[in-house]
Amino acid sequence: MKKFMNDPQQFVPDMLKGIALANPETLRYVPEFNLIQRADSPSDNRVSIIQGSGSGHEPAHVMTVGPGMLAAACPGDVFAAPPMDYVYETTKLLASDKGVLLLVNNYTGDRMAFDMAQEMSEADGLTVRTLFIDDDVSVQDSTYTVGRRGVAGNFFVMKAVGAAAESGADLDEVVRIGEKVNSVTRTMGIALTACTPPSKGSPLFELGDDEIEIGVGIHGEPGRRRAPMAPADALVDEMLDAIVPDLPFESGDRVALMVNGLGGTPISELYILYGIAHEKLAARGITVARNYVGEYCTSLDMAGASITLVKLDDEIERLLEAPAEIAVRVF
Repeated sequence: MKKFMNDPQQFVPDMLKGIALANPETLRYVPEFNLIQRADSPSDNRVSIIQGSGSGHEPAHVMTVGPGMLAAACPGDVFAAPPMDYVYETTKLLASDKGVLLLVNNYTGDRMAFDMAQEMSEADGLTVRTLFIDDDVSVQDSTYTVGRRGVAGNFFVMKAVGAAAESGADLDEVVRIGEKVNSVTRTMGIALTACTPPSKGSPLFELGDDEIEIGVGIHGEPGRRRAPMAPADALVDEMLDAIVPDLPFESGDRVALMVNGLGGTPISELYILYGIAHEKLAARGITVARNYVGEYCTSLDMAGASITLVKLDDEIERLLEAPAEIAVRVF
């Protein structure tokens, strides 16, 4: 293993410190709870949106804190749910008169931590709601979940509820929007290689030289099957044939199309996948109205990609178009 780090056990705190130092005017770092928060939060004029999950998926979620997105993120260690007290203390620190919304990718450890934190926060008199994200169509149940996993589609939920909160919407309205976006978002991924967690020092799983994992989870969980490497056309067909019928997406739909890198795939290859997916959707009569190509929800250094489709209407499109400012700057 070759990684830029010192102590593997300090991998996450060292990363969070770097994020805070790079954004001193907009972000605040609370080391005790792995907390990155907006410097201007909480505000009683908006719902506080909080997400945690494990680290290793950056830029999700600690790099998506800012106006129009998350109010705070409190990650756990790499691929590990945050401790319940991190979520509880973060919720108390970010409490707003308009309430707090906890976004949770559907993994058992995350659900337990956030459910317990919500119960404790409500016992303190705080107004807290939880929204579970489960956009992955690959498998119904997996190593860490009961029900579908939450993967790269969480970006669209974050963006929509963040925009609604920024506009002053109340908690019920923000939750309604989040549930709506989650209900029309579908994702599937393929891994070309495994990833290497810093504390493990070796690949999380093994793939043969000509082998891929179809439907992989963002923690390296097994997908639908292992198969020989294939041309990009065939791999996009595999993903779209799983995603499109699931909602279903139909001729005449307008969609947002995301091609998300899992951490170790060159951007050039992501654009190859995007071009193929765009044309194949057009052939089905589905119009790509918004596009997202890059790394949004990764799996450390895994080579691979996922495709996400979101069925758009005027409300969702307006929320996705709303201004946002996060730690990952584009010049």
